[in-house]
Amino acid sequence: MNITVFDDLDNLYKKAADMFVDLSKKSIQKNNRFVVALSGGSSPKAIFNLLATQEYAEKIEWNKVYFFWVDERWVSLNDEKSNAKMTFEALFDKVPVNKDQIFPMYKDGVEPEDYAKEYEQEIKNILGNEGIFDFILLGMGDDGHTASLFPGEAVLDEKEKWVSAYYLKPQEMFRITLTEPLINKAENILVVAFGESKKHALNEVLNGEYNPKLYPLQLINKKEGYQFFTDEKARG
Repeated sequence: MNITVFDDLDNLYKKAADMFVDLSKKSIQKNNRFVVALSGGSSPKAIFNLLATQEYAEKIEWNKVYFFWVDERWVSLNDEKSNAKMTFEALFDKVPVNKDQIFPMYKDGVEPEDYAKEYEQEIKNILGNEGIFDFILLGMGDDGHTASLFPGEAVLDEKEKWVSAYYLKPQEMFRITLTEPLINKAENILVVAFGESKKHALNEVLNGEYNPKLYPLQLINKKEGYQFFTDEKARG
């Protein structure tokens, strides 16, 4: 696994945006498309803001990029808690992406468990039964969770479904998420986690005993194509 420690967050965001551009070019050259799954949060938003600038936007063939999400709160697309809403405002509304190639993790009038099945089928419609994303962007919570794979939840044991929805009692809301088997199929994975609050969990994920029930990010295989961007405050 390639771990890069940054002393400046602007450099981290720039390196992540550079990585997105580079992988898009390679995937489009090879397969005439670039299929990604995005995460929410403040650090992805900063990366999306960069990708929306002319410097980066003009380097990407947006009409050949397909966008899915890693996870989502089960809230409407107009809700401030929606990862999709954030991504539209930071990126999609500013670049010539084909809206038919954007797949938000929410649908009005459908139960979350039913939509998880629909979302899995949407992925299969694009990626086939192999389900190999070209790129997945992940974050890590202070508790070591990634996507909506939270400590102690049954979804951590899922081995068959690609997408799962469940009620997260501590947050009193439904979450919908890609599962470990699907995430680990990805060609390239970038985890972005920084700041003092991440220090303990990051140390456990990278150096501690294997205990994914407590630190779910450990479920993600540290293989070629897996990169970790962090900073000195988190790395310690």
